[in-house]
Amino acid sequence: MLRIATPALCAWAWCATAFAAPQAVTASYDVRLNGMTVAVVNERYEARDGAYRLTSSSEPIGLFALVKKLAVRFTSTGDVVAQGLRPRHFEGRRATGEVPEVAAEFDWAGSRLALTHDGKTEAVELPPGTQDRLSVMYQFMFVATQQTPQLAVAVTNGRRVDRYVYTVTPDVEQDTPLGRIRTVHLVRQREPGDPENEIWLAPEHGYVPIRMIIVERDGTRYEQSIAKLDLQP
Repeated sequence: MLRIATPALCAWAWCATAFAAPQAVTASYDVRLNGMTVAVVNERYEARDGAYRLTSSSEPIGLFALVKKLAVRFTSTGDVVAQGLRPRHFEGRRATGEVPEVAAEFDWAGSRLALTHDGKTEAVELPPGTQDRLSVMYQFMFVATQQTPQLAVAVTNGRRVDRYVYTVTPDVEQDTPLGRIRTVHLVRQREPGDPENEIWLAPEHGYVPIRMIIVERDGTRYEQSIAKLDLQP
């Protein structure tokens, strides 16, 4: 039985839920840039024998494909533990076969994180419960999001480690291609100059994100919305 915690601030290193997460998830998302559809993201999550593998591929479409011709692919692998996902390796690359543009190696025993980017590798402290930019979206399947008004997590993109604190609002309905869905709405608490970040999770669909919004410092708005979703228990 996984432990359920209900403090005012829930750190993902130990806050977990008791429901069974899906063993496999296949999801497709439409990506909009300032309101215009520019890409399709296809993701696959698989868990087996205490380990997981996650892949996410972004394919530019329409006029955007003329500018951004190469697909972007992220991969995250690691272990499935009582608290959820514990990444071991993360990487991002422009095309299959190329050297990764960013990578992260997680040394949990030594509490160190090796970040590779811009042709260099640096070692930094590894905070408990740290996720990578891909695994964090599927860690929600293991977290008791509705048990606390706030969630905190450390996330790496292969270049640095950032701390995110989300305000949690349950029972927010959203219209999607899957129908009208009851969601849990997460909003990042920001310092001045931080990008805006919102996530909508679907409790009835394994707490998989069905909508995400990022607004950069310069006002550029990215929106990722679910188009197809298949879960295997």
